[in-house]
Amino acid sequence: MDISGIVGEELVAVEFVQDYLQLRFDTPLLTLYSWPHVLLSEFSIAYGEPEYRNALCSLIGEKVEEATLEVGDSLTLKFENDTVIALSLREEDLDGPEAGAYSPTGSVADQMEF
Repeated sequence: MDISGIVGEELVAVEFVQDYLQLRFDTPLLTLYSWPHVLLSEFSIAYGEPEYRNALCSLIGEKVEEATLEVGDSLTLKFENDTVIALSLREEDLDGPEAGAYSPTGSVADQMEF
């Protein structure tokens, strides 16, 4: 699946929805059913750790520099400030059959699950 449409897009919203996360960009929408790690320059933060939500929300207004989705392996989003959002897509690391969904238009109607 090609998520390169996120490259150059600004993160405009981080939405915590019960048991999943939505990352809204200028147009695209990325929904994650498992919680990603936030990799900062000196350390990483995982879901449930102090400052996890703040680390994600601090990316609002930042542009994506690189976006990679390797089905069955990993999802990584690198922002211009060098922060990375990373999610393992290996079967043993997932909570369910799908890890997330991507919509190039921001509409749930045309989202593709991965």
